Amino acid sequence: MKGYMKKILILLILILSIKSSFVTYGQVWNFDMTKPQPKYNDEVGYGYDRNTSAVSEKQKHPMFFSVKVPEGDYKVTVTIGNKQYAGVTVLRAETRRLVVERMITKKGELRDVTFNVNVRTPYIDGKNTVGLQMRERKDWGWDNRLTLEFNGNSPAVSHIRIESNHPKMKIWLCGNSTVTDQDNEPYTSWGQILPYWFDENVAVENMAMSGLRTTSFIEQNRLAKIVQEVKCGDYVLIEFGHNDEKDDIPGSGAWYNFTYNLKKFIDYLRPKGAHIILATPTERRNFINGKICGTHGEYPVAIRTLAERECLPLIDLTKSTTELYNAMGDSLSKRLFVHFPANSYSGQDKELKDDTHSNAFGAYEICKLVVMGLKSNNVELVKYLRSNWRDFHYYNYDDWQKFYWPMTPINKLEKPAGD
Repeated sequence: MKGYMKKILILLILILSIKSSFVTYGQVWNFDMTKPQPKYNDEVGYGYDRNTSAVSEKQKHPMFFSVKVPEGDYKVTVTIGNKQYAGVTVLRAETRRLVVERMITKKGELRDVTFNVNVRTPYIDGKNTVGLQMRERKDWGWDNRLTLEFNGNSPAVSHIRIESNHPKMKIWLCGNSTVTDQDNEPYTSWGQILPYWFDENVAVENMAMSGLRTTSFIEQNRLAKIVQEVKCGDYVLIEFGHNDEKDDIPGSGAWYNFTYNLKKFIDYLRPKGAHIILATPTERRNFINGKICGTHGEYPVAIRTLAERECLPLIDLTKSTTELYNAMGDSLSKRLFVHFPANSYSGQDKELKDDTHSNAFGAYEICKLVVMGLKSNNVELVKYLRSNWRDFHYYNYDDWQKFYWPMTPINKLEKPAGD
């Protein structure tokens, strides 16, 4: 009898071990991109997407490739290069998140790159869902697909490997149009650049959306989703202010409703073991007599005060972006924002002048300020910065003419909500 029970126990251990391995490692998807691939449909579960497809000759246009996957984090390894032609390749994931900057490969040269991609859906707990805005329902940031964008002068991708990932920690982003994954050129936010600077040990889940205030972020169950899924040791980075400061209802203001809502974030997330980081809002480009004049009133002061009172790390983006704009000056700082003459983009018959929303170059520079803010707070996250990271200072800003950002072809010129 004892021998029989021992065998049963061993069998149970084996079953649990097998089950555990599936939970830990999950499914693996491999795609040989040198061979023909189908157009995407849900039944097949993978293929070229968004009305693009590969051609047998040199790639001269962007392509999208999607794989149907469950919500979660994925380690993606892409072999960049092609045996038949030289390549210039940029990779973005989901809604225009940068994961690989310009990579030049010679004919026959193959190079592997690995990065993490977060795939999110509105699902929370079977009863509640995130209240997506109409614009979000149309983009591909909240669907059950992992979408890769191959871009560049001559995109060259030979192989894709996707596997479930359990990163050591996650960065949850909360905010508005200055943080969100913008769906259309030329608008780009720093939250779309942040995944590029971290290796596969860190996931970034961007819950921000254009036009949101602290109030609407909570009302749309975005905080509820974070509270449901956040794990002990994750980071939650919160940047609000641009839209909250326009509230004129009773009880509104930097020291009342706004601070009260931020305290809700803190009180819900602290018991979950999350590391909360507050950020003051990025400044608008508002030059008066050759210097930036602040537009956020008492909101940055309220955030700084709350961070000090609650003993939380603070990233002072109001201060650092002001320093960056002043260093660049009135004229050159336009290169950070959506300032483009008429006909710069298809269907654009009027000049674009927006001093709130950044373009891709601006998002890249501001994201570097965010990372420097993380470093100044000495958070554990910075251990997982990519090896190509170099410390950034506002007075040594990058040359916009050397910045390479081939346009994503889906271009509706729809301005983000908020200002």
